[in-house]
Amino acid sequence: MGTVVQLKNKINNSYSELKSSVEDKLILVEERIKSKLSSKVELVDEMTSYHLRTGGKRLRALLTLGSAKLCDYQKGSRDVNLAACVELIHAATLMHDDVIDNSDVRRGKKTLNKIWGNQSSILVGDYLLSRCFEMMVEDGNLEVLKLLSSTSAEISQGEVLQLQHKGEVDMLEETYLKIISAKTASLFAAATKVGSILANQDKKIKDALEFYGKNLGLTFQIADDTLDYNSDLKFFGKEIGNDFFEGKVTLPIILLYQKLDETKKKYLKTIFEKEERNNDDLKFVLDLIKKNNIINDCYIKAEYFINLASNSLSIFNNSKEKDILKKLTSFSLERNF
Repeated sequence: MGTVVQLKNKINNSYSELKSSVEDKLILVEERIKSKLSSKVELVDEMTSYHLRTGGKRLRALLTLGSAKLCDYQKGSRDVNLAACVELIHAATLMHDDVIDNSDVRRGKKTLNKIWGNQSSILVGDYLLSRCFEMMVEDGNLEVLKLLSSTSAEISQGEVLQLQHKGEVDMLEETYLKIISAKTASLFAAATKVGSILANQDKKIKDALEFYGKNLGLTFQIADDTLDYNSDLKFFGKEIGNDFFEGKVTLPIILLYQKLDETKKKYLKTIFEKEERNNDDLKFVLDLIKKNNIINDCYIKAEYFINLASNSLSIFNNSKEKDILKKLTSFSLERNF
């Protein structure tokens, strides 16, 4: 029985459990986000209101709240403010991402750039980031300010690195990990570390939660990239092939390239060098991925980061919060959204 089948036979409700455990705080986070996004400029207000209606998992906000609870933070509402801040950083990067990728749809709805154009989308993304910095300053903690501002810079560098290697099917696995570490895992790491900073924990605890968040983020992104090529999981509600049509080289393509003979390697390169890829190209690649068992290989790679994330929590005493966060490492790979 393969790794993928084993994972899909498990039931893991850790995301719902985490959401339930901080539900009262999450409601306040939503209110905080809404208040920070309001603007006297009609177009800004219209675009941010539309963004709010598209929803989202709020996973990064949940990680901030969950890690703060794990560290026994009880005073005030700084966790709410910073959870909202982390979520807005994520939202801003998505707006910029959609412009770079020329995306038409996100979460089943038209993207901001599709409706209002690239210029407005970039400026509204910048507006969100400026709001984030206001919230960091309001918090008043220099360690938090330094962490979240440096994370914002790291995300941007990850975007540029990905753009630099667009279409390179012979990309090193190491380069791919650098890209997703900066683009995705850095904000996960910041979210979990913020919780420990709020509770005035020592360096060991902060480092453990940062390490947990980073490896959780790597697992999350590998799973996301793998879902894009997993034709067996179409019913999970995610259209396959988005990354492929955008010319993004992710782990499934990197591992596939390593297994192909020279003729097929050359043909795969040709496909990704084209301005546009078609459904026949996708079918060709999907057939090769299935034949070479690439999906399973990707999940095996991800399990390495699951173990790193899970083991980093051993420093904490047993608790409901620790159990939820530990199970969340497997959920990030098993999830269907």
